[in-house]
Amino acid sequence: MIKSWTFFLFLCACCVCNSCHSQKSFGADELTLRQTIPLADVKGRIDHMDADVKKQVVFMSALGNNSLEIVDIKNGKQVHSIKGLSEPQGVIFIPQTNEIMVANGGNGGCQFYNSETYQSTGTIDLGSDADDIRYDSIGKRIYVGYGSGGIAEIDPAKHVKTADIKLPEHPEGFQLDKALRKIFVNVPDAHQIDVIDLKSGGVVAKWKTDYSANFPMAIDESSHIIFIGYRHPAKLVAIDEGTGKTIALSDLVGDADDLYYDGRSKKVYASGGSGAINIYLFEKSTFKQIASVSTRSGARTSLLIPALNGFVLAERATGNEAAQLSVYNTK
Repeated sequence: MIKSWTFFLFLCACCVCNSCHSQKSFGADELTLRQTIPLADVKGRIDHMDADVKKQVVFMSALGNNSLEIVDIKNGKQVHSIKGLSEPQGVIFIPQTNEIMVANGGNGGCQFYNSETYQSTGTIDLGSDADDIRYDSIGKRIYVGYGSGGIAEIDPAKHVKTADIKLPEHPEGFQLDKALRKIFVNVPDAHQIDVIDLKSGGVVAKWKTDYSANFPMAIDESSHIIFIGYRHPAKLVAIDEGTGKTIALSDLVGDADDLYYDGRSKKVYASGGSGAINIYLFEKSTFKQIASVSTRSGARTSLLIPALNGFVLAERATGNEAAQLSVYNTK
């Protein structure tokens, strides 16, 4: 009887594992692999990325390696590594000042570097867990999620914090709607999405979530819609920015950590650690999944670069496989 029960549990476990990875690859023409770029001596977890589009250079936060990796995706080579960081999570390229800013989760420091020389140009201490970053090119401000609950507003020209917006828990993915002058923030530990009015500098709405672990977020600024990626269960949700109401819902790749919306093609891209990139067409308030491209397990962070018709996936080192960037052409 014990052996039978053990075998039954084994079968259940197999079914659960298979259900997480059972979706077959399809829609391969949506993403064409252009090249893979080895990342020498990069170990551990990889977090978010940004790019200098003109130079076709990607800046990658190698959290587990305590480094920022600079990769030339035009010529397919790793060109520099800024070492000695403290669990870098977020990174942003600032064209107006030709600088990079890195948000460190370990010590809460936001460090500025010249993007040509990679020399340090300034530091802002946020205390702890500096994370996701957004840059407002119109208002000339940087926004950083950090600590046990806050969004810091930073002047990139002066390298100073100019405002602080309190939140109930640590913020994860967030997006800025420049026209509405609002920031929409995933606050997973509070099971909600907070809406910040930049005119008043405070939270004006708190939308409770139907699911748990709302980490990545994307935005359609033209239609004022945000897209939320949940992990428990793995769901993709479209929400009206004005009302907080759900517009559309779909299943999503597991362990999603990055989410993007391309307004030109009306496509949503999601990368997840369970081993896939999901692509959806979003039209008439409906998600239609048009692709699922298999990836290395654990490769959950990515970067959509519409101006280059490119999609970059960070793949951490696993076993005998070295870390690499996979560069795709989008359809």
